[in-house]
Amino acid sequence: MSWTDKIPAAATAYLEANRLDEVECVIADLPGIARGKAVPAGKWEKQTHFHLPNSIFFQTITGDWGEASGPDGFLEPDMILKPDLSTATAAPWAADGTLQVIHDAYDQKGKPVAFSPRNVLRRVVDLYKAEGWTPVVAPEMEFYLVGRNIDPAKAIEPMMGRTGRPAAGRQAYSMTAVDDYGPVIDDIYEYAEIQGFEIDGIAQEGGAGQLEINLRHGDPIKLADEVFYFKRLIREAALKHDCFATFMAKPIEGEPGSAMHVHHSVIDAKGRNIFTGPGGGETDAFFHFIGGLQEHMPSAIAVIAPYVNSYRRYVPDSAAPVNLEWGRDNRTTGIRIPISDPGARRIENRLPGMDCNPYLCIAASLACGYLGLKNEIRPDKRWVGEAYESESEIAGSLSDALDLFDEATELRAVLGEDFARVYSIVKRLEYKEFLQVISPWEREHLLLNV
Repeated sequence: MSWTDKIPAAATAYLEANRLDEVECVIADLPGIARGKAVPAGKWEKQTHFHLPNSIFFQTITGDWGEASGPDGFLEPDMILKPDLSTATAAPWAADGTLQVIHDAYDQKGKPVAFSPRNVLRRVVDLYKAEGWTPVVAPEMEFYLVGRNIDPAKAIEPMMGRTGRPAAGRQAYSMTAVDDYGPVIDDIYEYAEIQGFEIDGIAQEGGAGQLEINLRHGDPIKLADEVFYFKRLIREAALKHDCFATFMAKPIEGEPGSAMHVHHSVIDAKGRNIFTGPGGGETDAFFHFIGGLQEHMPSAIAVIAPYVNSYRRYVPDSAAPVNLEWGRDNRTTGIRIPISDPGARRIENRLPGMDCNPYLCIAASLACGYLGLKNEIRPDKRWVGEAYESESEIAGSLSDALDLFDEATELRAVLGEDFARVYSIVKRLEYKEFLQVISPWEREHLLLNV
């Protein structure tokens, strides 16, 4: 059987219309950056795997290397990367026919590499499956379209709209605002269609040049793959129109941050939503999942808010929750229960930032819910009213969040201790690197005043 018989229909359609020139063999590292190799099509058809050093998972966002290789030392042994042909998709912005294929990482004995983000998510999904459960997720992606910024010392500004004025903020759900950068959105739609991705909707968010894309619910690994692909797709569409797309949690001072809200439900072996009982009411499992999020999410914040900038989003009264309250149709709570029919009952985690690695974010959120289900954790009383008035339950910095993560024995066991060890080492090095940078605020207010 040819490998082309195993790829999705959208990839097949792309190959029917384009001569295949190159295949990009990719894998997500800890930040979610696509690492890998570009392989000529002729060579791709002859290979079953390729190699990369395991050190790609020890890199910080700045390109430095964490001392996370273990007792054998920094030998950079090769991993065996095997393609998941179900992830094959076009790279429609490429000049020649190009496919992207996500690969899974194994060591030389055939064991999954524990700190590969896709393997971390698969580990959590498998724990659900062992209980006869199938987790279902639906991510929402918020991001900004901004002017080209090649000077890190310069503040980020909204992109220029078709009117010749910077994209307007505070115009949530405005169709006029969406039209202002319609050409970029048109290309996002076109690229998504060619790649076989279904967009549930695009809306203007509250920030200047800020958009939200909702994806259809489905398998956690498949949806994480799509978010991984979408980040690149959106960046390419923006570059085509002389602007940048940024997924920073807080890119523009005074504007709202960007989140990746994740909706959760769980299906049993008979295809029933375990959050809904026979009479249509809420089950113990529904409340236990909420309880797991409330109890364990503080320790998972370091994973769903992975950078120093992430914590600039957690500001009271700034459209981001700083609490772990749960409420019905209440966007001020960290855990929201959306309006739905009983069969579609779901729980929305509103805490993650869009700067997260989608595999690790979804894995961490599902891990918290899993611990709630297994340990039958009861949630606090439902919050009624504006939850911004509740006490902040979110770590104030990456350093504090990592302290909580390092102490979280149960959560680390679900995600995998080897992953947790590597993640903490890499993130602490990033934080150390950040502390070496002197900010404009410090120069302005401390240079001559202290």
